Amino acid sequence: MRAFLTLAAGALAIGFWVYAVVDCSLTDARRARGIPKPAWVIVILVLNIIGGALWFIVGKDRTQGKGRSRIDTAPDDDPTFLRRIATDAEQEERIRQLEKEIADLDDDSKNP
Repeated sequence: MRAFLTLAAGALAIGFWVYAVVDCSLTDARRARGIPKPAWVIVILVLNIIGGALWFIVGKDRTQGKGRSRIDTAPDDDPTFLRRIATDAEQEERIRQLEKEIADLDDDSKNP
């Protein structure tokens, strides 16, 4: 029984270690706190379980996206949204100008 528990604990430890390495590797670099993400991967690989625990407790920023839902935030608070509005307005104005130029060219070709 003791051998089984030791084997199960070892399997869980290896599973946690692999999960920590994969999670750190796939996490966006902007969410890594303390040290750069490649350094976190090295810490996890070298310190095994302790490194994985440190990554989840200290290294991974979990506040991104929490506490704010799409409904709670106004669109004008989002810089990406504001840039998209400006770009959309510029594109619509450019389309209006091109349509006017095409209409002017069509009028000129009909009246020789």
